Amino acid sequence: MGNKRSVRCFFQVTALLAPQRRELRICRGGGTTTRRNFLTQVAGSQSVFALYDIGKLQFLYITRLPSAKSLESALWQTRSKFETRSAGGVTFYLRRDPDSKREVEFAASGDYLFLATREDLIAGALTLMSGSKDRTIESEQWWSQSVGAAGPAGDLRLVLNLEKLVPTPYFRSYWIQQNITAMKDYKAAISDLFLSGKEYREERVLLKDKNPGDAKPSEGLQAVADVTALVPEDAGLYVAKADPAPDSCLDLLQRKILAPHLGPAPPEKLAPQVQLTSGETGSGSDLETRIDQAPVQRVVSVEGSILLKELLKNNPIRALLQVQSTDRDQEGVFVRIHSVVGLVGSADWDETATRRALVEFARPGLTASQLGVGWQQKDGYQELDGLWTLVAAVRGKYLLVSDDPKLMSELLANVEHKTDAKPADFMAGFNHQREKGNFASLTAMIDRPDSNPSDPPAAGHQPQFFSENIASLSSTLAGICSEKIVIRNAGDKELQTVTYQWAQ
Repeated sequence: MGNKRSVRCFFQVTALLAPQRRELRICRGGGTTTRRNFLTQVAGSQSVFALYDIGKLQFLYITRLPSAKSLESALWQTRSKFETRSAGGVTFYLRRDPDSKREVEFAASGDYLFLATREDLIAGALTLMSGSKDRTIESEQWWSQSVGAAGPAGDLRLVLNLEKLVPTPYFRSYWIQQNITAMKDYKAAISDLFLSGKEYREERVLLKDKNPGDAKPSEGLQAVADVTALVPEDAGLYVAKADPAPDSCLDLLQRKILAPHLGPAPPEKLAPQVQLTSGETGSGSDLETRIDQAPVQRVVSVEGSILLKELLKNNPIRALLQVQSTDRDQEGVFVRIHSVVGLVGSADWDETATRRALVEFARPGLTASQLGVGWQQKDGYQELDGLWTLVAAVRGKYLLVSDDPKLMSELLANVEHKTDAKPADFMAGFNHQREKGNFASLTAMIDRPDSNPSDPPAAGHQPQFFSENIASLSSTLAGICSEKIVIRNAGDKELQTVTYQWAQ
């Protein structure tokens, strides 16, 4: 991909070369400042970066850099320490590290600077640059189909050969989303990043491995666009899906609102540790401890489950909405997570049948009779009259169920709002600016319930899992205020738009 026509994928060089700096240190050692200076010197106005092996980090980098600037770089000044080779009538320089067996090559030709970590890669690029008619990446189907399906190129373009990338053990091990099975449905992808002030917009196109035919029109696509108009402006998180299965709706209602639970523990792969005592025989109070009965579990009524399933089955769901936000209690100690689940039916909901199904589903876990499970009218919604908070509201085709009256009121205030959003299969948003403080407090409470988070770490301190390891991702991305994603299916491809809002 060394000819001029193929240099079309523009990247921010300093960001992309950072993971490969171990190879580049063969050319010049030094600390972080030295590496940053080196990256600045080899960053041209237009660049292409091709990664050939994600495990060994084998790459080819080409950048448009005035020849005078190339000759002034620290890389060029060290060429006397390299072996020389030639390809396409151009001399390039090579050096191998005897210990790591890694290598690095570079060359300058006209206004182009080449860097590589494999001799054949730079030799092939220089040969193509000389006018050779050898095969280029543009002749490969995954590349041509991806570029043909995309719109205008952004400030940064990324093209992926997923058929080659996904099966690798490195991808399966380190792909943070862990949705390897879902990624097998795609053969290639292309993403364009557009930079505009405080907004970064990413336009993605994923090419499906098998063509399912033309996308069928669905009422659910418009329902997704309409239901997102209910989301409060300061909501922490929202997710809207088109045409969900009844079982997934029931599962979300149960997990988030009606019968929240932690679920089964993951299977333990290590043998249990034996805890030896000092020979205590116990006391009389231990006779009251039952060891022959399982711990009390949240009970779900079979009848209530059937009623709720029938309710969802008889009124097919066009769109499913989940909204979550956190807040602190009055004392500022505990962080509470509140949720709303919204269902957009094909027809208007039967309000009486809906309230009955909700109560019968949750009642066995709350009371042995009917105490605390009577509905009382509030301002715009119904709420149970017991200690456990459950609120519900029906607005035509909209059914909203929540564990927080305040959050419910905020959604109901937007029922009459119209949206200019286009139909979509999936919409979601995350307000990082709002949630990061509560997230840090929650994880600190989980890790250190009996200590002061402001205390300095002791000598030999190991990072806490939630409050330091997990929360560090939030700290790293502190500059991002919010993120939104919209997904639309278009037959043989999937279109995704991701928008990031930055604080500065």
